[in-house]
Amino acid sequence: MPIAVYALTAGAFGIGTTEFVIMGLLLQVGADLGVTVSAAGLLISGYALGVFVGAPLLTLATRNLPRKQVLMLLMLIFTLGNIACALAPSYGLLMAARIVTSLAHGTFFGVGSVVATSLVPADKKASAIAAMFTGLTIATLLGVPAGAWLGLHFGWRASFWAIALIGVAAMLVLARFVPADKGRPEVAPLRQELAVLSEPQVLLGLAMTVLGFGGVFAVFTYIQPILVEISGFPQEAVSPILLLFGLGLIVGNMAGGKLADRNLPFALLATTATLTVVLLAMTPAIHHPVAAAVFVGLLGAAAFATVAPLQMRVLDKAGDAGRNLASSLNIAAFNLGNALGAGLGGFVIDHGPGLGAVTWVAAFVPLASLGLALISLRLDRRERAALQAKTASAGCS
Repeated sequence: MPIAVYALTAGAFGIGTTEFVIMGLLLQVGADLGVTVSAAGLLISGYALGVFVGAPLLTLATRNLPRKQVLMLLMLIFTLGNIACALAPSYGLLMAARIVTSLAHGTFFGVGSVVATSLVPADKKASAIAAMFTGLTIATLLGVPAGAWLGLHFGWRASFWAIALIGVAAMLVLARFVPADKGRPEVAPLRQELAVLSEPQVLLGLAMTVLGFGGVFAVFTYIQPILVEISGFPQEAVSPILLLFGLGLIVGNMAGGKLADRNLPFALLATTATLTVVLLAMTPAIHHPVAAAVFVGLLGAAAFATVAPLQMRVLDKAGDAGRNLASSLNIAAFNLGNALGAGLGGFVIDHGPGLGAVTWVAAFVPLASLGLALISLRLDRRERAALQAKTASAGCS
């Protein structure tokens, strides 16, 4: 990979850390700001909502700017947002600062995906996306535990100051290594760019992303009570086990990218089917401590193996005019899946059949994504057949 791709990885690391670090700071934030832990947990939902709304809006607002300039602007928003989080005197202002910070998330990954694919040959595009998303996986593996450690020893505000410093470092790396655009980008008319929203294949791709990650977060959101109440682990063991999840993310992310480079349709089907099988098999596994720990790692691998294929699928179907918008919308779709999945898991726990059933109920969500992938690939075959028939007819005439 060109070093510029790893510069994008640095930005992704910072953004991934700030998204999830709050999970390890809920008790400190709640105690300091005088709110319940559940209210503090809404800081995660608020961030996800900000990503969902901000991704298309900022992408369209910056469509006429050079892509490198857009990336730098987004990292500036990210850095200032984290400084605001560190200084927030109240829960309401912390929520507002979190939402401001989240606005950069979707567009950074969306525009970053387009930039990453432009830096490599055609047979390395999915791997370039996977390399950039490695920053997100390393954030889960290292950044979030480090932020939690800082919060425990120096207060939760120290974690956000540290993330702001990461933002400054990422801006410097991006400025140094991402090549400048050659002039302003050729921008299609806004109507033509928005037309991507009416493309059935793009909409199918976005729905696949929502459903795929909906299944993942239906389980991952409640992984602590699953491991403690069902698997029988002490609470102190949860953090080390989650390291297995982070390692799985890295392995699955890179494997999914390589598989998508070789055969994107097969990668879509294989990774989504694997995620479904892992969630189903996790149901009996969580009743045995060793198997439960193993399956936490497998869940991470299966989940992020789908990322590069899903992102590449949407990019491929968007066309040149709508690539930036479609790419950012797919990041928004990941976050919408996170929010809906958490809601599904909570519904299963509160209204039955209970915590032990979350994994097998969650498996039906990526199974639906697999069904949409089959429909989408069938549409591909029909489109190719129609094109071949049209070409043959033109040749005969």
